[in-house]
Amino acid sequence: MQTAHQIERWIERFPLVRNFSASHLQIARGNVHFPVLESGAIAYELQGACANYLMCIDGRTRVFRMSETGREMLIYKVGAGGTCVLTTQCLLSGGGFPAQSVAESRTELAALPADTFRQLMRESDEFRDFVLDDYTKLLSAVFDLVEEVAFAPLEQRLARRLLVEADAGGIVWKTHQQLASDVGSVREVISRLLGEWADAGLVEVRRGQVQVIDRAALAAGRPD
Repeated sequence: MQTAHQIERWIERFPLVRNFSASHLQIARGNVHFPVLESGAIAYELQGACANYLMCIDGRTRVFRMSETGREMLIYKVGAGGTCVLTTQCLLSGGGFPAQSVAESRTELAALPADTFRQLMRESDEFRDFVLDDYTKLLSAVFDLVEEVAFAPLEQRLARRLLVEADAGGIVWKTHQQLASDVGSVREVISRLLGEWADAGLVEVRRGQVQVIDRAALAAGRPD
């Protein structure tokens, strides 16, 4: 059962809801629910049905594909205030989810059932404009990823990932295996690169984390 606090947090994270007409706001509020995924929980299975339009209130999920050999390729991540472009595509096309989605941390979602999503897409200009604008931006980001994977050297991909993941203190709270999955590589190669960068003073490698020391060198694409 939804609570007033959950509704308030949803609207605070997604201000577009305030622009709904009274009738559309009633529809949205009457049907939205707020699932919580613990870290490691599955949001969507490959080719699974898309039952809801998901809006991330807090936490983060990772969307990825797994190769036949067991290598994971990150497609993108969805953080607080974000939506999932593949879920949108799945709902619009009526097909199955073309990847897998897993919570990286405890994740709170606002979920609009598929029927409610389609009704608001038909009737609400505000909702439709938000969905399509968000879809366009996220699709552009996916193409950027494809270009990076196809053309950027592994060293650049890893450097960029470290800069994206680093917290305010410069710490990336990830294992070498997790970083390898993020950049489409294997743990042994990532460990070798991080070891070389540690020797050069760019990073400091600790158990389960990497401390970024020289952001400028990583950002300039000169990690070697």
